[in-house]
Amino acid sequence: METGTAAQDDAAREPVWTGLPPGLLKMRRMLLVVWLGVLTVALGVPLGLFAGPGWAAFALLPLGVMAWGWVVLGRNWRSWRYAERADDLLISKGVLWHHETIVPYGRMQLVEVTSGPVERHFGLASVQLHTAAAATDATILGLDPAEAERLRDRLTELGEARSAGL
Repeated sequence: METGTAAQDDAAREPVWTGLPPGLLKMRRMLLVVWLGVLTVALGVPLGLFAGPGWAAFALLPLGVMAWGWVVLGRNWRSWRYAERADDLLISKGVLWHHETIVPYGRMQLVEVTSGPVERHFGLASVQLHTAAAATDATILGLDPAEAERLRDRLTELGEARSAGL
């Protein structure tokens, strides 16, 4: 019976991870296609006109990079996640080099929501956390604006409550 209770206690301590919305993946893949598509045309036209069709085939290299990038972006997007715990926020990212950042609520000095023109077009926003140590600043990319605002408000509230006890 004790093993069941211990397993339940371990499960209760495990963070509940939240992944990023698919809009971030869509935005990044769209940027990949646009930029590498422009590069393909910018290479192919001059090479075809001045060096001949054989050399213009080298302009297809960005298309190979695009196919590889498409897969890499999907893997990278799946690796980004965050979890709100009782005393801190966990941010995890990375496929080859895994990074996990732990930001205690009491150490947060500023929580801001940002959204550039491309992010706004895709209906996304980012939450950036500033702490006393610049090296520990953390960002959660590609959230829905409502979730970003909810997270900002919650983190600000928890940060104020934790820092008041210092």
